[in-house]
Amino acid sequence: MRKLLIIYPHYPPSNLVGVHRVRLFALHLPAFGWEPHVLTVHERHYEEKPDMDMLRLLPEGQKIFKSGALPLTRPRVIGDIGLRAFFSLYAKAVDIIRRERIDMVCYSIPSYYVALLGPILKARTGVPYGVDYQDPWVHQFPGSERRFSRHWWSMRLAGLLEPIAVKGASWITGVAESYYAGVRERNPRLSSTCLFDAMPMGGEASDHAAMASSGRDPYVFRGSRAFRLVYAGALLPKAYPILEAVFGAIASSRADFEGVEFHFIGSGRSNADPEGFNVRPYAERHGLWGKVVFEHPHRIPYLDVLAHLDAADAVFILGSTESHYTPSKTYQGVLSGKPIIAVLHKDSTAIDVLRETGAGIVLAFAGEEDVARVGESFAEVFRTFRNFAASFDRHKVNPAALEAYSAKTVTGRLAGLLDRALERNARTHPE
Repeated sequence: MRKLLIIYPHYPPSNLVGVHRVRLFALHLPAFGWEPHVLTVHERHYEEKPDMDMLRLLPEGQKIFKSGALPLTRPRVIGDIGLRAFFSLYAKAVDIIRRERIDMVCYSIPSYYVALLGPILKARTGVPYGVDYQDPWVHQFPGSERRFSRHWWSMRLAGLLEPIAVKGASWITGVAESYYAGVRERNPRLSSTCLFDAMPMGGEASDHAAMASSGRDPYVFRGSRAFRLVYAGALLPKAYPILEAVFGAIASSRADFEGVEFHFIGSGRSNADPEGFNVRPYAERHGLWGKVVFEHPHRIPYLDVLAHLDAADAVFILGSTESHYTPSKTYQGVLSGKPIIAVLHKDSTAIDVLRETGAGIVLAFAGEEDVARVGESFAEVFRTFRNFAASFDRHKVNPAALEAYSAKTVTGRLAGLLDRALERNARTHPE
């Protein structure tokens, strides 16, 4: 087997959303001729509480290596774990590459700083590398238009560092093409030296099987007899205008939402703060809090999230005014076997997933200028959705489309890209 070193600072027992991208790649790569070696940071250096049940989802015998990191300080001077662990990851990676005879290195970002190891390790060891974009690196943060603000500096730093990180990359992937489209535009030379491909997050049926066998209790809404919709995960900053429009529509058409509950889980300001409400203030402003809208703000274990999706009557997905955003929760929602109602930017590839699988109803909007139409249309779309949900049959979800978006299928595409990149590198850099 060829050997791939995946460098990503978080890995189970971390419960951060980006972990699943790397975990599922590593799970399925051996089926396509690649042996994964995962280099991560030891969980004692994580800011968030580890979820030890995540370890149940790892295959036995997987090669996992852990580095140290600088400690967190109070006040918080350096928070990003990729920056705190940068030199430890470098030293560990050099040892692994030489000892395990690694063929290729993969950096999945963020943390963005870790990608800067790519050109450094390539110069030191000669091993080619690629970068996988789970989020765009250079993009407009809310507030980045304010000169000398933190986000203003972040955007400019990103513009300086990204060209350094990707200059020697053999391949670049992203959750959708829009995640790396700007990279190609800003670095036109890469079109002749680098392979590109878009690969969705992908769903993993075995995760849901693991949840089903664990006997999890949906404690967030235990005892409720309402029609329960679950939104699981954080909201992007540019999702809140859409949330406001949706809540306004609900408040204006309360009769359409009698006996309906929207439960937001893990949507708060902090992974661990049970009082860090983000959704509640919007719900209170529209008179919906505790009646139609409920929020469990802090993060719960991943298998518990799947248990709540399994116990819900439907899944709610909320996008962002940023066109690139493709919610990874889409795949969990489809695999939960529950009908989905989604409000998404018209360019989000999650729309294709829902329409091709037949798993849900989508209210699409064009961007910031189209937010008002969401408020005007949501109640009517929800009435259509209730009829859709009443006759929904999970067994009629298009199996071919579902397989096309499975984690294994997506990983097969990655393996094919790695093969082509390695062969191309051998032609251009013969030993």
